[in-house]
Order: sequence, then structure tokens, then C-alpha cells
Amino acid sequence: MSKDKNTDFIEDIGDNHVATSTENPIREDAFSISNETKIEQIESHVNSILDILGMDLTDDSIRGTPKRVAKMFVNEIFSGLHPNNKPKASTFDNKYKYGEMLVEKNITVYSTCEHHLLPIVGRAHVAYISTGKVIGLSKMNRIVNYYSKRPQVQERLTMQIVKEMQEALNTEDVACVIDAKHLCVNSRGISDIESSTVTSEFGGKFKNETTKKEFLDYIKLETKF
Repeated sequence: MSKDKNTDFIEDIGDNHVATSTENPIREDAFSISNETKIEQIESHVNSILDILGMDLTDDSIRGTPKRVAKMFVNEIFSGLHPNNKPKASTFDNKYKYGEMLVEKNITVYSTCEHHLLPIVGRAHVAYISTGKVIGLSKMNRIVNYYSKRPQVQERLTMQIVKEMQEALNTEDVACVIDAKHLCVNSRGISDIESSTVTSEFGGKFKNETTKKEFLDYIKLETKF
């Protein structure tokens, strides 16, 4: 793509939070260097950005910021990019023959918008109907967390969670709803602090309107302890 066409394409997208693929756009050589090397290189670039902005990098408060940001990028908020961090989705035989819907609701989502690198914060609600296998409850949280820890688009994240659960459980009967606030909308641009974004993905039996309604009714239930 020529420079002019690339500029036009970026301008056309603008603040529209669109995904170009159901997979994260990761290069084939993304993991050819170590995390330590990535941290060193990112630290250098963050240092340059802050310097260009006019920050005094000799000040005690900010001189450690480039390293802190680099470590955060690699080890925390973008750790889901590395396949070595993918959780093992252990499954077990459904020996107690539970055949109804299982719902794990209000799973915390901390992700990052890939268009502005600002936080996405919300809740995921995940459900499945066993066809012979069950998955540990904490593994559902870990799957959500793994795919969240990337530069993301919420629609893609929702689909990735469902796909991973379907593959782990060997069933199409999986659903996910995410309700999240995007700080790229809430804190900049239109600066609408009240709006949130809801996405959903329904597979197998969850495409049936009765089953879908049952799931949506479950996630409306208020949990108190």
C-alpha cells in the first residue's frame, strides 16, 4: 500500500473502532526476540516519546516511567499476545451428568483498545451446555483474561473467547456477552462517560431464542453475599 493510500485508509477508519480480522494482527516473527529485549527496546522508545513531549526525564517522578511502561506492556497488559501464556483449558468428564446450562457471569475484563491503546474495562458473561465434558470454573476466567491481555477490538475478543471454549469442550454450545467501557470513547474524542459497548457471540444451542433468553435472564440476576 502506498503512503498516500495508507494515510487515506487510516483517515477513513478515524475513530471508528473496526477490526480487520477475527485474529489479532500479529507478525510471524513477533516472538523471535526475548521479553527482556522487548522491554529494553520499548523503554528506549517510550523515553523518546516523553522527551519529544517535553518531559524532564531527570525528574525523580518520571525518570523510571519508560522502564515501568515497558515492563507493563510486555509482562502485564499485552501478555496475552505470547502463546506461552495461554492457559491450559483442562476439561473433565461430566460424570455427574449435569445437562443444563452453566453460566460464569461478571468476569472482569481489562483490555486495551488497539486503535488508541487506551483501556477497555467491563464484564464478560460466559456460558456453555456440556455434551460430555466440563471445564474448571477458574479456567473460564483465565481464558477471558488471556485474550483480553492484547491490543483488542471487543467484537474479536468476544468471538475468541467462544471459539476457545468450543475447542476445549468439543461443543458448539457456548455463548459470551461482554459489556465494557472504552476509554477511547469515554475520556477522549466524544468524551461520553456514560456509554458502554455490548457485544455477543452465540454458538450451537444458544442460537435458539429460548436458550438465548434463558442465558440473558441468568446474567441479569443480582448476586449478593
